[in-house]
Amino acid sequence: MAENNNLGIDLELDETVAQGNYSNLAIIAHSTSEFIIDFAAVMPAVPKAKVKSRIILTPEHAKRLLMSLQENIVRYESVHGQIVIPTPQHTSEQFGGKIGEA
Repeated sequence: MAENNNLGIDLELDETVAQGNYSNLAIIAHSTSEFIIDFAAVMPAVPKAKVKSRIILTPEHAKRLLMSLQENIVRYESVHGQIVIPTPQHTSEQFGGKIGEA
């Protein structure tokens, strides 16, 4: 999280990971000991979405991620304006099934 940089942790980012994965869907599940976040990309007229990345976090780190995202969204919106989440205008058939929200 953001506070790790303040602790002097040296992070290495290889070229493959730096490319990133596009995601417009996140599915979150949890147990008593972990939070699991699956990131996928849902495409129009494609009946199946493939999970591109799975992140497993302890409950403490999941909460730290939440706080860090909240802080970063506040900073982003102070510069670029409010992020508006539009109401979906499509039907589930356009995406080949259920509509998910990230």
